[in-house]
Amino acid sequence: MDKSELLQIETLFSSTFTRFKAELEEGFRRQIGVFAEDVQHRFDILAEGQQMLTEKLEETRLELNAEIAKVDQRVTSVAADLAEHRRDTEAHPRYQVREE
Repeated sequence: MDKSELLQIETLFSSTFTRFKAELEEGFRRQIGVFAEDVQHRFDILAEGQQMLTEKLEETRLELNAEIAKVDQRVTSVAADLAEHRRDTEAHPRYQVREE
């Protein structure tokens, strides 16, 4: 084998290696791109779920505040009725209220 044949073999291996390296790099870039898209998709789903939970929590909080306001009004009404009943009972001395 002379130098020209060795140079041909070296050139052939070099071009083949360069092409193989480029194909590997392209495949790696493609896989990284697919992985990045998948991770981004999962983050989007996670953010959407978090937003839905936040909205549901706020809705529940508003509903609870409304129910608490209703209960507060009922307690206030019962307290007013009880106070009126006591005044009425005290206005008629013949009736006595006993608490035991």
